[in-house]
Amino acid sequence: MAEPVTAQALRERVDGFLAGHDPAGDRLEFLRARFDAGLAWVHYPVGLGGLGAPRVLQPVVDQRFAAAGAPDNSPRRIGIGLGMAAPTILRHGTAAQRARFLRPLWTAEEVWCQLFSEPGAGSDLAGVATRAVRDGDGWLIDGQKVWTSMAHQARWGILLARTDPAVPKHAGLTYFLCDMHAPGVQVRPLRQATGEAEFNEVFLSGVRLGDELRLGAVGEGWAVARTTLMNERVAIGGAALPREGGMIGVLARTWRERPELRTTALHDEVLRLWVRAEALRLTGIRLRQQLAAGEPGPEGSAMKLAFAALTQQISGREVELLGAEGLRHDHWRADRPEELDLIGRGPTYRWLRAKGNSIEGGTSEVLRNIVAERVLGLPAEPRQDTGAAWKELPR
Repeated sequence: MAEPVTAQALRERVDGFLAGHDPAGDRLEFLRARFDAGLAWVHYPVGLGGLGAPRVLQPVVDQRFAAAGAPDNSPRRIGIGLGMAAPTILRHGTAAQRARFLRPLWTAEEVWCQLFSEPGAGSDLAGVATRAVRDGDGWLIDGQKVWTSMAHQARWGILLARTDPAVPKHAGLTYFLCDMHAPGVQVRPLRQATGEAEFNEVFLSGVRLGDELRLGAVGEGWAVARTTLMNERVAIGGAALPREGGMIGVLARTWRERPELRTTALHDEVLRLWVRAEALRLTGIRLRQQLAAGEPGPEGSAMKLAFAALTQQISGREVELLGAEGLRHDHWRADRPEELDLIGRGPTYRWLRAKGNSIEGGTSEVLRNIVAERVLGLPAEPRQDTGAAWKELPR
């Protein structure tokens, strides 16, 4: 039996790696070598970027590399791949799929997007209408996806499609890895309230995907998608942050540096938000420690729910604190950013962009149901569509 990996053993392994690989050298070669050495995701299996170590030891590795000035893998640019595609491929993919996709995903050679939401299937994701029909040894995909982050940069997409409309909606779904460069894939920008076109709508017209790009069994797409969704909510709401990391840090700095803006009422509110942000940060640490024992559970939905409400309240208080100054937006250009940067933008941008936090990654209304039913054990809402064939449901 192999010896358990310790924090000290990881530090020594990183130091040995750095002795043989110059952090100031070729960025891609360095990242590829780090993956091959098992120092990408330390909790992943050996040969797939990891060492089979406890998940809680990942910060030991990341901090050691950061202290040495090593290049990162642009995590904000490839967040969908890191937080959603990778754990889903690891859990449900074949050996060939894991070997093909995980390394270029982690090194940021291939960007991923999420082809889940549709104009008629957002909160009710199991109601997707995009069809996948057998075509010889592959599949033909037709449909439309919407609110697709990074589709304009993506090489691959995780795709949920309907393969059997004659069974109940959850049973007729299959999960695919979609080639975003395949003929028939069209990406169009969607301009938001912020002025940017961060999101996209994606049209799929006769897109042919080989069966080797199917993830999981036919008809079991909902089970695969749940792995994605649980990891997505942890990635959004449970990100690792230092104290005063994220948006609360911006508000706290403004409060300290601009005493002329302070009022008694806002003092109480800022302090209350600071405490909530710290409580959420510590809860996130606890959740990530629990993940060492298995897959994310419904607790990640509670984290994401709390995160959405908190970011909206923090951004609102920042605008209120700054007064008229807080309403001055930096620009309204229809930029198509490569990554989401809340901290590097102005207060109006943060306030507008935070409105999407209660929609993306599962609406707050849906997440409240998940927490109520799966965490608190309350009775489920009455549902009329669980036993009927999807094709018979009104749309």
